[in-house]
Amino acid sequence: MKIVLNCFYTFAPNQLFINMKKIEAIIRKTKFDEVKEALMDAGIEWFSYYDVRGVGKTRQERIYRGVVYDTSYIERTMLTIVVRDVNVERTVNAILKTAQTGEIGDGRIFILPMDDAIRIRTGDKGDTSLYDAK
Repeated sequence: MKIVLNCFYTFAPNQLFINMKKIEAIIRKTKFDEVKEALMDAGIEWFSYYDVRGVGKTRQERIYRGVVYDTSYIERTMLTIVVRDVNVERTVNAILKTAQTGEIGDGRIFILPMDDAIRIRTGDKGDTSLYDAK
């Protein structure tokens, strides 16, 4: 998948910020380990994840051992990843490559603009707060 993004540089006193994006991906819980490995292989150094529930278009009742269960909510894992604009395409492709089953319920990926980021320990701002100095 080809993703086209505009990349701008913003100048602040004594600093250059490279635009960043926040990627939120909602994936199947069973795909988390594969997606995590693909992100690490793609050079993503850190991200947050947590279990979420959502309500989807497909709602049904399931019967298990004679008990009716409401499946009106769907349990998924949400990943939150902040990357430089130049890393968006490879991040999204890593998620798509491993999370996609072709079935309903594979999830969603949202790409949002990120105004700023601050590393609490050092006070680093902008994209420099995303990565350790090498």
